[in-house]
Amino acid sequence: MKVILLQDVPSLGRVGEVREVKEGYAQHYLIPRGLAAPATAGNLQHLQATQKATQDREARITSETAGLKAKLEALVVEVPAKAGEGGRLFGSVTAQDIAEAITRKGIEVSKKQIDLPEPIKTAGFYKVPIHLHPKVSAMVEVNVVGTA
Repeated sequence: MKVILLQDVPSLGRVGEVREVKEGYAQHYLIPRGLAAPATAGNLQHLQATQKATQDREARITSETAGLKAKLEALVVEVPAKAGEGGRLFGSVTAQDIAEAITRKGIEVSKKQIDLPEPIKTAGFYKVPIHLHPKVSAMVEVNVVGTA
């Protein structure tokens, strides 16, 4: 019996795949638990429509994030912070501070998207990666300016 997998099944396959399984396995295990659906003509058409919609959505999101990546990489963000001798900051510049500075430039970015392994503690220029999408990241130049 052919079935369409609705969820990942470890020994069988991933979501959206059509698999040939024994009828008892399908009727008594996969279908009642919502793991699979029979591979009828209507279900196959629905699967194809769903896959096409997913591909279209993914392509649209990828093109939008590519435009956003270009804007972010052309940006130099200045973050003012109180500093002492030698450019050593009294506090530190965190992902939240960088996100706020980018938002003031007109681009919405959350602090969770910024990959800052540890806070910045000295003045200077830094390249900070920002994750826009699982497949797209941008490097933003951050200038930490020490003020008296």
